[in-house]
Amino acid sequence: MPLVAGNWKMNLGPTEARDFAASMLSDLVTVRGVEIVLCPPAISLPAVHAVLSGTNIKLGAQNMYYEEKGAFTGEISPTMLQGLCDYVIVGHSERRTYFGETDDLVNRKALAAFEHDIRPIVCVGEHLEDRDANRTERVITSQVYGSLKGLPNARLDELVVAYEPVWAIGTGRAATPSDAADVAGLIRALLVELYGAVEAATVRVLYGGSVTTANAGSFAAIPDIDGSLVGGASLKPDFTEIARQTLRAKNA
Repeated sequence: MPLVAGNWKMNLGPTEARDFAASMLSDLVTVRGVEIVLCPPAISLPAVHAVLSGTNIKLGAQNMYYEEKGAFTGEISPTMLQGLCDYVIVGHSERRTYFGETDDLVNRKALAAFEHDIRPIVCVGEHLEDRDANRTERVITSQVYGSLKGLPNARLDELVVAYEPVWAIGTGRAATPSDAADVAGLIRALLVELYGAVEAATVRVLYGGSVTTANAGSFAAIPDIDGSLVGGASLKPDFTEIARQTLRAKNA
């Protein structure tokens, strides 16, 4: 099933998040055939969980540490998210860029997510200087191998990989469908190398980076892309239309 996830980033406290989720809910629940995930800030997770309870809309966290407890000030453990969240985003480019997260750390988070029955959305993507220097393939290969090693084969159908070119995030400059198709195909090929063709085929690959109602359908129409990880547009009513366009593209 295609998947569309909305990353609200550092926006909407508990009251705002609750009200915004409630305002979209009646439209979101009518979109069948696409898995929809809302990812509010950690402080707003319980409020949004209460709104989504009993619906077909899933809840995701934006980040998570890999330890269950301890002296890790400011961090959120997988046990804190267990039973609350269906998904967790790990390795987002903003975490990698601003907070120095490495592939090894992202890998530990992904493994911890599986251990606690939370589905990881693992992000990979290159910076503009990498693309301009023709290093995209090298960067994506390194991130995929480093971030996705050792995951449980039997549960790869729960894994989501999001390709988010860093130069396209929040800039209004999305990758072209051809760019996205090339990298999605590379990710799929690397998953085959890591886990075999049968298991790799079950992994959903998303595109993220300035996704809007104007381009969501064109990305979803790519065979190796199974939906989108949406940033700014997920904070607008447009998000429901992105989910509808994804469904139409996959059913075309």
